[in-house]
Amino acid sequence: MTALSNDDSPVYIRLRGTIAAAILRGDYRAGDQLPSVRALAAQHGANPLTVAKAYQTFQDDGYVEVRRGVGMFVLAGAAEKLRDAERALFLTESWPRIRDHIGLLGLDPADLLERSDA
Repeated sequence: MTALSNDDSPVYIRLRGTIAAAILRGDYRAGDQLPSVRALAAQHGANPLTVAKAYQTFQDDGYVEVRRGVGMFVLAGAAEKLRDAERALFLTESWPRIRDHIGLLGLDPADLLERSDA
């Protein structure tokens, strides 16, 4: 549901992408508590309701659990499950557009791979 978002995405999707990337990088591991809604809202200059909506998507997708009165915690296996979902989304949504753009510009994929190492 994110493909790690872009600037044209709604704010809650961009926030979700930020948290998803943090989980994938290992900044938040299984059992770790995510920042409170208010703390994340303040950090990103967002409305707390928008942050709550982003967090709700993680709960709905089974990546986190809410412990009443304590906070939101990353579930075991969340990073792997999230990585699988993000890969599938990238391959079905992002990659076809990128591939088409590469073709439209007449770029050689091998040259692009060489440039990425520089």
